[in-house]
Amino acid sequence: MKRNIIVIGGNGQLGQCLSEVVSDKEQSFNYLFLSKKDLDFVNAADVAQLFEQHKPLYCINCAAYTAVDQAEEDSDFAFEINEFAVKRLAENCLRYKTILIHISTDYVFDGNLGIPLTEVMHTSPVNVYGLSKLKGEQQIQAEMTQYFIIRTSWMYSEKGNSFLKTMLKLAQSKNELNVIYDQVGTPTYAMDLAHIILHIVQNNLVNFGLYNYSNEGVASWYDFAKAIFEFAETDMKIIPVSSSAFLTRAKRPHYTVLDKTKIKEAFGVEIPYWRDSLNFCIQNL
Repeated sequence: MKRNIIVIGGNGQLGQCLSEVVSDKEQSFNYLFLSKKDLDFVNAADVAQLFEQHKPLYCINCAAYTAVDQAEEDSDFAFEINEFAVKRLAENCLRYKTILIHISTDYVFDGNLGIPLTEVMHTSPVNVYGLSKLKGEQQIQAEMTQYFIIRTSWMYSEKGNSFLKTMLKLAQSKNELNVIYDQVGTPTYAMDLAHIILHIVQNNLVNFGLYNYSNEGVASWYDFAKAIFEFAETDMKIIPVSSSAFLTRAKRPHYTVLDKTKIKEAFGVEIPYWRDSLNFCIQNL
């Protein structure tokens, strides 16, 4: 009898990518992809009932409050989803001996160091979203030991909404765009991250802990936008501007390039270069 794997946030960008990767490669588990309609993630009774019914071997949590600016005004709800619902999830995982794979963010850092960030470096979020995600990580680490927390950054894909989709949509009505050049990180193709998650499951990895994952290389949002229009063969003038040109409710970290040494050594994986993955994605669209 196949063991169950539940995917929370199954209709989000990463959840959809994981569903596609699973359908291509995975037959040895019974995957349940749960949308908001299927599961009220913040309802403790619903989550407990889900675990009692399915007794999953793995729980993959792709659900999160990700509206960075809105979180500044809606902080209670951001913490409810990103911290307290995650705490209850960890408690259920512990009760049913379920391995938790949880997705976190580069925004747990303040971005002031200017060097690639390792898993052991000091965290100091500069906005509510980053703090709520950090608190979620800490709740998992306090409750259980059999977990993989994967911090990622600047996620995009053919699915859902992302910076990639926004740029391509704006190109339909504009011929020039101002894009920030002084926030630096690495774009992450959600399909590549989905393959990493599947690698954990298929290989029954037990080197639990906190890991960084993004594509290889370094880019600013300006670099990212330039590459999008280059690969889409779209004639668009991109004007580099500083963060101060965009007044946002939430402050953003300036440098959040993630060091991937740990995940490459522990999992034995190679990570694609961000431009290669972006080109592949755009050709798929």
